Amino acid sequence: MSNFKRVTVTGGPSRQDVLAPLRMTQIVGSKPVLPAEILSTILDYVTVSDLIHFAQVSRRMKEMVYDDSRWVLRLRLMGCWNESEARKRAEATWRQRVGSHGLPHEEQAERTGIGVNGNNNPALGSRKPRNDSQTIFDAGWEQVDVGVNGHQQSVAGPTDGFDAVHLSPNATTNHSSSYKSQDLLSRLDIFSQVRSIRGQARQEYGKIHGSLNPCYIDAFTCKDHTTAMVFRIYRDPNHQAQMLANLARFAKSDLGQGWLERQEKLQNLSEAFETAVAREFEQALESADVDGKQRRYAQVLTALNGGQKGVEIFTSNSPIVARKDELGDPLDCLRLGPPGKLSLHESQRFFTRLAEGFNEQIALIDRIFPASTKAAVTFLERVGKEVFSDYLSTLLDEAHRTGLEPYLEAVSGTYHQSLYMARALRPSKDTGDDFYESVDRIIACAFEPHIDLYLREEYSFFKRKSEAEVGEWERQLSEQDASMQSLYMSNVNRQADKRDFLTSFKKVVMMPVNVLPTFPLSSPFGGKSATAKALVNGANLQTNSQASSQMSTRPATPSIINGTTLSGNRLATPLPEPPTTELSAKAAIMSSRLEGIRSLFSIEVALNLVHTAKAGIERAAVFYRAQSQFGEDARKQCQLIFVLLLQILGNRHIKAGFDQAVDHLAKYNPKEIQNHGHTEVRPLVTFLELVNVGDLIQQMLDVFYEQEMVASRLTDRNDFLDPAVKEKKKFEQMLDERVAAGLNKGIEVLMSEVEFVCATTQKAEDFNPDVAGATRADIMDIGPSETARKVVDIVSSHTRMLVGSTEKNLLDVFNQEVGLRTFTALCKHLKRQRISVAGSIKLISDMNHYFTYIQTLKNQNLLEYFIALRELAQIYLVDPSDAKELATIIADGDRFHGIFRAEEVYEFAERRADWYQIRTKVERAMYGIGCVVM
Repeated sequence: MSNFKRVTVTGGPSRQDVLAPLRMTQIVGSKPVLPAEILSTILDYVTVSDLIHFAQVSRRMKEMVYDDSRWVLRLRLMGCWNESEARKRAEATWRQRVGSHGLPHEEQAERTGIGVNGNNNPALGSRKPRNDSQTIFDAGWEQVDVGVNGHQQSVAGPTDGFDAVHLSPNATTNHSSSYKSQDLLSRLDIFSQVRSIRGQARQEYGKIHGSLNPCYIDAFTCKDHTTAMVFRIYRDPNHQAQMLANLARFAKSDLGQGWLERQEKLQNLSEAFETAVAREFEQALESADVDGKQRRYAQVLTALNGGQKGVEIFTSNSPIVARKDELGDPLDCLRLGPPGKLSLHESQRFFTRLAEGFNEQIALIDRIFPASTKAAVTFLERVGKEVFSDYLSTLLDEAHRTGLEPYLEAVSGTYHQSLYMARALRPSKDTGDDFYESVDRIIACAFEPHIDLYLREEYSFFKRKSEAEVGEWERQLSEQDASMQSLYMSNVNRQADKRDFLTSFKKVVMMPVNVLPTFPLSSPFGGKSATAKALVNGANLQTNSQASSQMSTRPATPSIINGTTLSGNRLATPLPEPPTTELSAKAAIMSSRLEGIRSLFSIEVALNLVHTAKAGIERAAVFYRAQSQFGEDARKQCQLIFVLLLQILGNRHIKAGFDQAVDHLAKYNPKEIQNHGHTEVRPLVTFLELVNVGDLIQQMLDVFYEQEMVASRLTDRNDFLDPAVKEKKKFEQMLDERVAAGLNKGIEVLMSEVEFVCATTQKAEDFNPDVAGATRADIMDIGPSETARKVVDIVSSHTRMLVGSTEKNLLDVFNQEVGLRTFTALCKHLKRQRISVAGSIKLISDMNHYFTYIQTLKNQNLLEYFIALRELAQIYLVDPSDAKELATIIADGDRFHGIFRAEEVYEFAERRADWYQIRTKVERAMYGIGCVVM
């Protein structure tokens, strides 16, 4: 480490002297080549004995070796240093000395290891030895407790990491005998004696080194495992295991060269000991000595390395693992159930036996293993992986090959059963409060490989089944329509049809339409909500005996009878004799299509779709309610199923049905009907029945949404961005639009019927008794005419049908529209009549009759129109001699509340029978015709 430099010297000895260069050489200077940082790094990888020897080189080297952070690092590697404890001790010491001006020189020297005057601390060694030996750190096992002459010395137990050793090179080894002289039991818990004190880390490490280093060196120098010191000085297996565990912990602080080989040899020694103890533990398991050898050797394995080897042996020999086939065969769920179905009773038996066996084994674990081993958790994970997961995978894979529906039932059913089984398990004493969380986690891990496939299959199963249900309904309608046409046209001569096609077409338009019997339409609205709720909850459709006799030949939507009973069976009544002419055949086809409005969509189909969706959502919601890790995916899948239900039921079924119904209504012509004796328009009645069915379906979906989606927290009704909420609003909007379009067309049909009744049933002598053929009895009748009664009956019968089936706002709009159009139809009808003074009494009676009906609608705005219409009838009661007063009435706009202008009243006045007699007087009074300017 020194630099030698040759200098030039003048004079001196002759160059012929061979020693002359050597004599002229001088030592100019000496300094270390390596920086202190590199030296400090090198010291991190030097053995402990070499560190102590290195500290004797110089004072600077001693300061580097005795640096507290170096020994704190070794304590950290062994897990013996607690920084928070060291901080608390330092703060407490500082608070005690905060009143002093500074630390005493002696304490400062003790912390640094340097004397007051720059000399070494006497406790750490001085420049001049005071006696024949010096006190230093335990440098190596070959120097422990050995005197100068090789004789054993009396040594106290390890206290501060320093022992009195003589640095004699001729010392011999006798560490085994000296080691026995110390307190052996205190060395087993040496790590518990270590304190975390800043500035004292070297001394604390010395305690551990002095206690464990001899056995540590012997562990990798002994020739045979049986001759190892740890087995000779300790005879109790539990003590041997504790010392081996301490040595393994101490080996972590070994950073010197060859540390890996030393740790491998120590590991081999521990493995040999562990193998022998495990063999004894396994034999104890076979002998069922629970409280004796089993517990003893389990404690030995726990002291050695945590006892996981014993837990593995116990688990492997457990009956529910070694003989898991006895718990149940997963294929029995498919073999013992109905063909193509799943029997969950067999899986329930398996889970019951598994829970019982698990609880028995947990009781044994509590008796055998210490709580620190966490044996119950390890046993639980092993059972979950090798027993529960294997059973589940086998069952689900085979169920998926069998069919889609058994697979869906198997996934949801077994998950539900496994949750109940989890709550039946008894926790161990060492598991604490997180036992059931561990069970739920293991169950979730077992189902995780299957959950993605299950959710996809659940959605596709509902989609295929729903589309098949709607498609089958459409196919039946198409086939029955084709069969009906084929039946009606079977007896028709096709050659005659070809020769006279145009003539037949003209005739069929004018033929009467025979409306087939319809369902009795009672007041269903009081119990519709209860009916919808019952249907959603699984109530079956029942056939009412009174309604079954009136069933249509087409696939009939069940009507509501007396508010509670629904007819669900499609009973076919005998068809009439097929017509023999094309004229009658086409008339029958048109009549059947008008009658078939009520069956354009079916409540049975809607109910089947709702029940299918309910089953799928309830199966998937099990994963969400369990708060599992894939609960959010299950919730989204439930929303998608509900959205798909609304789309299929709305767009493919209800919307198409309403569109066809509106198209059928548009083709209705009251002039083609010969018999108008009924008070209702049959096509409109059937459409209103269809509206009632649509409203019942909507209420059924509302109940389903509240019970299955909102109550289960699968969706939030207040979240306008939620897919289920958005689709539900779209469905309701679609239904309202279709109902409004149908009602608009229905009102047109109703008004066509009103106009037809007014035109065909109003007699001329009703408002003009002076015509030929009138009798006095007819003149004395002051009640409303037959036409007025029919009109009111027709209109009122249709407006009452919607009471309770629609919202109040929509009902008010419908009633107002019907009233306004009725008002318009009556005005048109009035302008076609000739009214006398005597006939005005009948007209006033009719207007009062209309007014009385409008009052029942409770619409004040609409009532104003019929008040004006009733006032208008008064102009026909004025005597011809009072023409001026009539002119005053006609010109009085306030009298008619602005409904009629003077010009319009004048047009109505022209329908007086004596108009041509009083026209001049009325016009003179109104416009001043015939006046002379003076």
